[in-house]
Amino acid sequence: MNFLSAADFDAEQWERVVHRALDLKSHPEDYRESLDGASVGLFFAKPSLRTRLSSFVGVSELGGNALVISQDQIGVGTREDPADVARVMERYLAAVAMRVFTHDVLTTFAEHATMPVINLLSDAEHPTQVVADVITIAEHRPLAGTVLAYVGDGNNVANSLIMAGKATGMEVRIATPVGYEPDSTYVEAGGDSVRLFNDPHAAAKGADVVYTDVWTSMGDESEADARRAAFAGFAVNAELMAAANADSIFLHCLPAHDDEEVSREVIESPASRVFDQAENRLHAFKSILLECLGQDD
Repeated sequence: MNFLSAADFDAEQWERVVHRALDLKSHPEDYRESLDGASVGLFFAKPSLRTRLSSFVGVSELGGNALVISQDQIGVGTREDPADVARVMERYLAAVAMRVFTHDVLTTFAEHATMPVINLLSDAEHPTQVVADVITIAEHRPLAGTVLAYVGDGNNVANSLIMAGKATGMEVRIATPVGYEPDSTYVEAGGDSVRLFNDPHAAAKGADVVYTDVWTSMGDESEADARRAAFAGFAVNAELMAAANADSIFLHCLPAHDDEEVSREVIESPASRVFDQAENRLHAFKSILLECLGQDD
């Protein structure tokens, strides 16, 4: 199966993927031969640290061969037609995981290849990141009934969090300035599990998890100054964290911009789980890959 959206896994699959990831984290030796030498393509059209490391190491630790491919090497959509690339890749690879600018590239690959296609990030969603986020929350508390307050830009991460919340029983509150809300398609799909706010303190009140991301994503650099002005008052700092529950945790998918969307004080605080979250990218990718390849526990 493909994993292009957090909505591609139903509630049962989310439970299985999270459970497997936690087992992979505790007992990696039990999965050393899971891929049995199969080759997995890792395609990057955008810069990456955690995604590149977690996917490469993940394939290797499952006993597969990771082939890192960059946009510069093959020119998807410029030198090569995406549909043709997909049909060539499937002759060599068991699966391909892709970090792309536009979601259309992923859907084209999924339409023309029989191998699983996994979204490592697109302009629409970041579902592999959000699996790691959910794993990190599950290490802290039960998912069902968790209140997650996301403060910042209604971007691809926010879209995926909405879909993950619906499937796992979390309430997802999204606090953005007016005009920066998540895509209405995702809000409508989230139903009663998602609530929108324009006041970050109201969203954080009583929350179990406070989450933020950069205000300016890759590709939006020309809007950076305008966004800083629009997001004034949306920084996650000690004052905002105080509105959340006393045992709340803080998440950020990184990289972080100190004293912009988050203070260094919060990143280094006991509530911060950002580096556990980064580590969990590895276990999340391994579990997603096994799920997409149809491998049972």
